[in-house]
Amino acid sequence: MRRTLPFIAALATLPAFAQSPTAPVPEWSEPAAPHVIYGNTYQVGTKGLSSILITSPQGHILIDGTWTKNAPLIEANIRTLGFRVEDIKVILNSHAHHDHAGAIGQLAKDSGATVRATAAGAKAMRLGGQDPDDPQYTPGSKDAYPVFPVKGDITDGTVVTVGPLKLTAHITPGHTPGGTAWTWDACEGSTCKRIAYADSLFAFSSDTYRYSDHPAYVAAYWKTFDRVAALPCDILVTPHPEQGEGKTCKAYAQAGRDRLKEKLEEERH
Repeated sequence: MRRTLPFIAALATLPAFAQSPTAPVPEWSEPAAPHVIYGNTYQVGTKGLSSILITSPQGHILIDGTWTKNAPLIEANIRTLGFRVEDIKVILNSHAHHDHAGAIGQLAKDSGATVRATAAGAKAMRLGGQDPDDPQYTPGSKDAYPVFPVKGDITDGTVVTVGPLKLTAHITPGHTPGGTAWTWDACEGSTCKRIAYADSLFAFSSDTYRYSDHPAYVAAYWKTFDRVAALPCDILVTPHPEQGEGKTCKAYAQAGRDRLKEKLEEERH
């Protein structure tokens, strides 16, 4: 049985899926009420999984699609808020695991949106989330999802625009090779806040993967924590909402750093 991890205390209490990401989590396919995060930014995901809608009169941007079967729930949430699925112009991603990218293909088909990701993220999506370079990759996993067209054109600092919307990409490899954080401004009247959608940071791996055997990957992972800690971040949002709720980007990054330190220490024994 996995022992208690120190980083859990820093994040309050993480749910079971965060401690054992390969375990079945039926709750992820349960509906959750959509709600405004701030200004024109909305949470439209399912229970335990984020899908973020940023709106404008000229069209919308969606980040993450949650589980493969969840597209109807996300679309229903978007309509409940009074927006049209067909007005989504671009779909972005935090990382290409099945619980965050699985429904993107159906959402793109239903909306007509273009899917954009980093080169590494696009590679993983074209493999249905089964990327051999991913620390969590397990051959024969049942977590594969249907593939879909995706542009792998996002690089660090890329600004994705739709009408007045401007989202900036921050490349944050570690949890997966293609991990990406997104930042943008959202306003209510004359008061604007900087929103950071920071990717999952926690070091999980398959039974055969050892981070210590991949020093270049680990070096990039350490840089990711510094990058997330420095994001413009009045409001932090994360792919699993509970992980970032009430946290700062600095605290979230430190929790991820602590987890990687522990993981590397475990591998020494």
